Amino acid sequence: MNAPLHLFALAGSAPFGQRVARHLGIALATHEEKDFEDGEHVVRAPASVRGGHACVVHSLAGAAGHSSGERLCRLLFFVAALRDTGASRVTVALPYLAFARQDSRQQEGEPLTVRYVATLLEAAGADAVVTIDVHNLAAFQNAFRCRTLHLDGTALFASHFAPLARDADVCVVAPDGGGIRRAERLRQALAQEAGRPVALAFVEKHRHGSTLTGDLMAGDVAGKVAIVVDDIIGTGHTMARALRASREHGAARVLAAATHAVFAGPAANVLADAGLDGGAVADTVHDGARAGGLFTVLDSSALFAQAIRSLHDGVPMPG
Repeated sequence: MNAPLHLFALAGSAPFGQRVARHLGIALATHEEKDFEDGEHVVRAPASVRGGHACVVHSLAGAAGHSSGERLCRLLFFVAALRDTGASRVTVALPYLAFARQDSRQQEGEPLTVRYVATLLEAAGADAVVTIDVHNLAAFQNAFRCRTLHLDGTALFASHFAPLARDADVCVVAPDGGGIRRAERLRQALAQEAGRPVALAFVEKHRHGSTLTGDLMAGDVAGKVAIVVDDIIGTGHTMARALRASREHGAARVLAAATHAVFAGPAANVLADAGLDGGAVADTVHDGARAGGLFTVLDSSALFAQAIRSLHDGVPMPG
């Protein structure tokens, strides 16, 4: 493509954006953000984007003083401003897609919020949306009418845990039935990296409101290092149940792996109390800062840079 690439990172996402920019071999473009005393704000696009391909990096994870809704609102205003200023294409790169878990109705009247987010981004002028390890891939793909590019973080975790899997018997554990495919992808990748078999297990889970139940554990973790893998660690209770179940069924060590380290409230303490020995998260939510000292933070910015370059050049993502 002949159009120049302009890479932006909105407030709160600049460190991640800087890493993406380094992988792309470009500098972050400058823009203006200003907060007013009455609570309003302005996000201004530069005139230099006219005729170019503008890419906006912005995590929608809420933080103190900036809820997920407010961060989404700023993103929508900026995407629209880029369009109004003359950008020929706008790509939105979301390290963390808030509201992605609101993808189905459990009872009458519940919103399909991920679909509404998609509608808003498209209405603002987004041509393509890039994200990683969404809660429900089919729901994400069906929500959008613009182009989407979904990144799989499995290789990050397989590379991280491979040295361990070469020296010890490992079992990848899904914390519920819905996570079996995710766990199987990691199991396959880890077995390939380590050059030896890796086992698979899953924990039964039923949710009734805020109450989690289920006692069954399918698979053999006895004497093995159990790696419980999930897309998100929110309050930590789902992960903690799986960690405890792995302990109770004889796991020698229990580790956790999750792409999005939301860690709401005392989640870090919930996992520590469950006997967590360590783990790994990606840098999609506040650079993994909430996860605490038991976790290694893995850099996912190269995946986003690769996706942005692929979209900009009009070529497929490398296999």
